[in-house]
Amino acid sequence: MKNAQARTVYLKDYQPPAFTIQTTQLRFDLFEDYAIVESTLEMQNLGGSDLLVLHGNNMQLDELRLDEVSLEPTQYLLDDEQLSIPALGDILGRSPESFTLYCRTRIEPQNNTALEGLYKSKKMFCTQCEAEGFRRITYYLDRPDVMSRFTTTIIADAERYPVLLSNGNRIAKGAVESDPSRHWVSWEDPFMKPSYLFALVAGNLEHMNDSFTTMTGREIKLQIFVEEKDLGKIDHAMDSLKRSMRWDEEVYGREYDLDIFMIVAVDDFNMGAMENKGLNIFNTSCVLANPLTQTDQAFQRVEAVVAHEYFHNWSGNRVTCRDWFQLSLKEGFTVFRDSEFSADMGSRT
Repeated sequence: MKNAQARTVYLKDYQPPAFTIQTTQLRFDLFEDYAIVESTLEMQNLGGSDLLVLHGNNMQLDELRLDEVSLEPTQYLLDDEQLSIPALGDILGRSPESFTLYCRTRIEPQNNTALEGLYKSKKMFCTQCEAEGFRRITYYLDRPDVMSRFTTTIIADAERYPVLLSNGNRIAKGAVESDPSRHWVSWEDPFMKPSYLFALVAGNLEHMNDSFTTMTGREIKLQIFVEEKDLGKIDHAMDSLKRSMRWDEEVYGREYDLDIFMIVAVDDFNMGAMENKGLNIFNTSCVLANPLTQTDQAFQRVEAVVAHEYFHNWSGNRVTCRDWFQLSLKEGFTVFRDSEFSADMGSRT
């Protein structure tokens, strides 16, 4: 497909979503030259519409089902930007108040030079979904005012990709019975989130373990994943994370809500840092700190960036924006919070 042309979006044209997605189940089968993505969406019709329009581009649609009905190409419309399914009631044989949508797509992460959605760089798979990257993974209501509970299963070669990460808490793992050289891991995020906060990482990474005890006595597992060459440069980032968590409790009363918090820091990440729920992804420039080669200012920057992305867990993730015209609200408030944190950790002058 051709890349969609840029278009102007106006705030005055905002319309509430006609559908919402209660649960999102994703299954990624990762290979060297392609990936198969299966999505199962439990959908609710908010306004009685008989037309479902989903965002999506740069992928191959292999299968589409509504409940147990397999759709023929004549039953939907597909263009460079969206998938439209008209006459929902006729297809289902009933009122389309709620239904399950299954979609299987084929994508090529190694050829994703836009670095939006799922892409492969060197020997690692990674995602960047803010603002509209998720629509390059599967057909979806890729807008911040549609929030869903995500469960994600990742399957890949066990030797090349021993680390398989996604949002939330890990709920299961194992070897693929039909091919013992491949393994799988399942993750569940119990909290509603928009698709731009989805994250996936698959690679050969080392990690540091630590823990944090919350103000109510919960033990949170902390992990920072890096390439082996960088393992000795993340102590400061881990200490900064724990200081951020304590400060957010003491100043704002915000206790971390999952059982694990993970940071991935790799050279191949195309952004500076991203606050994906429970799985922050950083470029190494924002995390690594070595007292032999870096200045105090560099250490302060790592502390501020780690804190900023952690603070987004509440101001941006649990409380998110309705549309992208509200970006300044979540970013502005979180910048204020990380500035106050830095002042408390250092000096206000």
